[in-house]
Amino acid sequence: MATSTTKALTGDAPRGPAPDDRTDRRRGALLHRLDIKGAPYVFVAPFFVVFAAFSFYPLVYTSWISLHDVELATLDVMEWVAFDNYVELWGDSRFWNALQNTITIGVISTVPQLLMALGLAHLLNYRMRASLFFRVASLVPYATSVAAAALVFTMIFERDFGMINWALGAVGIDPVDWEADKWPAQVAISTIVIWRWTGYNALLYLAAMQAIPAERYEAASLDGASRWQQFTHVTVPGIRSTIVFTIVLSTIGATQLFGEPLIFGQGPNGVSGGADNQYQTLGLLLYEEGWKNYQMGRSATVAWAMFLLLVLVFLVQRLVKRARSRTS
Repeated sequence: MATSTTKALTGDAPRGPAPDDRTDRRRGALLHRLDIKGAPYVFVAPFFVVFAAFSFYPLVYTSWISLHDVELATLDVMEWVAFDNYVELWGDSRFWNALQNTITIGVISTVPQLLMALGLAHLLNYRMRASLFFRVASLVPYATSVAAAALVFTMIFERDFGMINWALGAVGIDPVDWEADKWPAQVAISTIVIWRWTGYNALLYLAAMQAIPAERYEAASLDGASRWQQFTHVTVPGIRSTIVFTIVLSTIGATQLFGEPLIFGQGPNGVSGGADNQYQTLGLLLYEEGWKNYQMGRSATVAWAMFLLLVLVFLVQRLVKRARSRTS
């Protein structure tokens, strides 16, 4: 029986590409497949490496600090206390007060903000003169720094010489101490948040509205739908994913609320959220524990409480979404 070498020398070998050619072709096809399917991973992988370095490490390190008694001046000296910081935080009335203030300010600022943004985007979606000017103008509050916005609104809500109390006095209403009382202070802080973020969310809604095909509105108009019915049955369902995104973004922002109440306090009361902690948020409590009381272990515990709160909100949202999908 002739060997393959003999067949190749005598010309009896089967016709076709040599084994090296087949290998090269397979290798080329594999490289071509990797160029198409593997390219996204090549570009995305460095981002996740950076994300892990600058996100997971702070989370792990903060969780480790929260299990110790650590002072700001001596971060290298740690005393293991296990979950004592979490137990103390659970029984601390200041934490529950800050949590309640965070939720109420978040609701007062988020709900009107998103509703106003939705209405503003609906108006900007119409063909109108100087539409570009109005779209750019809606971003001006967002581009303004939180310090400048908070200082201006602090003067507007000032008790003795503020514009709001002047307008209330003009119609016979007694002046309101916006900083000392709980609900007026929270309304004033929510006003700052609403002013800064309404235009930004409106442009997000506007971009989503412009992606809706015009044929849907034409079909609804032919069916006799009014403008309001087109808005509720065509526009809102068409931008539902954007609405969910803005709700999540606003929830995260409300949990991290810090600059507005700090500057609104105008001094030492800003860190504590007023003389009676009437508008102290979780962000202010974190800052007070770490940089005023120098207790970094407790401050890290508050930070993890904020993180777990966001995780809980996300899980509730997912459960509600699954329940709705099952019922539908």
